[in-house]
Amino acid sequence: MKGNSLYLDGVSVVFDGFRALNNLSLIVEPGEMRAVIGPNGAGKTTMMDVITGKTRPTAGTVRFGDHDLTRMDEASIANLGIGRKFQKPTVFDALTVFENLELALKAPRGTLSALHWRLGTEAREKIEETLGEIGLAARAHDLAGILSHGQRQWLEIGMLLMQDPQLLLVDEPVAGMTDQETEHTAALLRRIAGTRSVVVVEHDLEFVRALGRKVTVLHEGTVLSEGPIDQVQADPRVIEVYLGR
Repeated sequence: MKGNSLYLDGVSVVFDGFRALNNLSLIVEPGEMRAVIGPNGAGKTTMMDVITGKTRPTAGTVRFGDHDLTRMDEASIANLGIGRKFQKPTVFDALTVFENLELALKAPRGTLSALHWRLGTEAREKIEETLGEIGLAARAHDLAGILSHGQRQWLEIGMLLMQDPQLLLVDEPVAGMTDQETEHTAALLRRIAGTRSVVVVEHDLEFVRALGRKVTVLHEGTVLSEGPIDQVQADPRVIEVYLGR
């Protein structure tokens, strides 16, 4: 498996005396999918912010392969192949599904080169392959604005895939989805993982169960429990934190 491991060791983030992350350690291997769960305020978003360079840790190590992410800005981290999907999709409603993917493609974007850039065979094939991967091939020429909430989320995942990420960070992908869309999303993320690493931050435990992968539970900025979903759900500390919130 090619690709880099994500390695967090002893990561703390303190905002005005509040510890958003507290000595957090986590390793995600190349091609691994990991679900990260935890109550509100557990540090899930701050963890993503640290990995993508939006927030600098107060202490600790954050590495992606040989790269020290704490010394890099957001753009450089994105160029390493770390893609992030936020909870609210940012697709272009006035463009078709195909055009959204075309826009996301790593094409020369200098003004002059963009003027002369035409969609080559290889690029077209990549878009068509991604359309198949996200399950939107039949909607390729529909405007993004008429897609359902779930389809918009898949399109945004597709837009990230166009950039060839090695690591995909996905924030609450199934919030507001129908059961059918939730199932499709679990299948989609399982397909994506393997060729690249995927970290899914989620509240929906049934969805996490459908992913069928290792789960990390965060609480008060640190790892409370880790393992298969059944093991994690049976952990008395997890029950206390989840049922006691």
